[in-house]
Amino acid sequence: MDDIQVVESKPLIADRDLQEHDVETPYGRVHCTMKGVPKGERPVILTYHDIGLNHKSCFDTLFSHDDMQEIMQHFAVCHVDAPGQQEGANTFSTGYEYPSMDQLSETLPSILKHFGLKSVIGMAVGAGAYILAKFALDYPAMVEGLVLININPCAEGWMDWAAHKISGWTHAMPDMIISHLFGKEEIQQNHDLIGRYRHHIVNDMNQFNLQLFVKSYNSRRDLEIERPVPGGHINVSTLKCPALLVVGDSSPAVDVVVECNTKLDPTKTTLLKPGKLTEAFKYFIQGMGYMPSASMTRLVRSRTASGSSGRSTEVTC
Repeated sequence: MDDIQVVESKPLIADRDLQEHDVETPYGRVHCTMKGVPKGERPVILTYHDIGLNHKSCFDTLFSHDDMQEIMQHFAVCHVDAPGQQEGANTFSTGYEYPSMDQLSETLPSILKHFGLKSVIGMAVGAGAYILAKFALDYPAMVEGLVLININPCAEGWMDWAAHKISGWTHAMPDMIISHLFGKEEIQQNHDLIGRYRHHIVNDMNQFNLQLFVKSYNSRRDLEIERPVPGGHINVSTLKCPALLVVGDSSPAVDVVVECNTKLDPTKTTLLKPGKLTEAFKYFIQGMGYMPSASMTRLVRSRTASGSSGRSTEVTC
């Protein structure tokens, strides 16, 4: 990857501390937004969004929270947009072959190289969580920790049922994405929230590009992770870094996240029960040896495969 081409960064006028970069990777150009300046050997927080979203619609609310502002005083943040999902993205040509989920994870070493980064702390949702988990499995030295929200490591697509029942993919896609992002209870009760996300999916996202990303996610392979057993095989496929799994009662991903938790190293994995995601993230970073003096309140956490994990009120994606 030494021959990676780099596109000049374009600083935004509104915030001198924010820069947009288009990074050439083995699987096409990837739009990234760097907030702050990487600090020495300290990892950067790297985010990856879910389908139907981009880094702004997925993470802006979370990162504007006061607790996250405190964290960002200690870390730079690199937001990665999946190809063609950023604001104002050009439409891919009809014959364009969108990267697979595995290939999207393979774009990340090029992004780290572009920014001169040795390692990251990943925070990702849904499809992005799958991509960062795959990246951590393949490049464990580059990932110091992971916060995975609503991860589904299984190959079974969430819209398999629709393939035979619904015709007119473009018309049905917003409904499919909404059912992926939110549980039935929230869809039925929180009409304002669902309406905002539906409007964003239909009006702000490039529909052709979005369809390609959704198909890529729905075609994902099983991550085939396996919980290491004392005295068992040394080379089992599992996350080597600390991981915080986040899911809520109303999330459609509850069962798969709980199942994922049972496949990871219990000494390095925490399944988050009801609480603030920002506070949990602070504890997580502190546990890795960063921000030892961060102000925190008591947070209830669980290391068991509990099915009663609550929905974080700050996860907007």
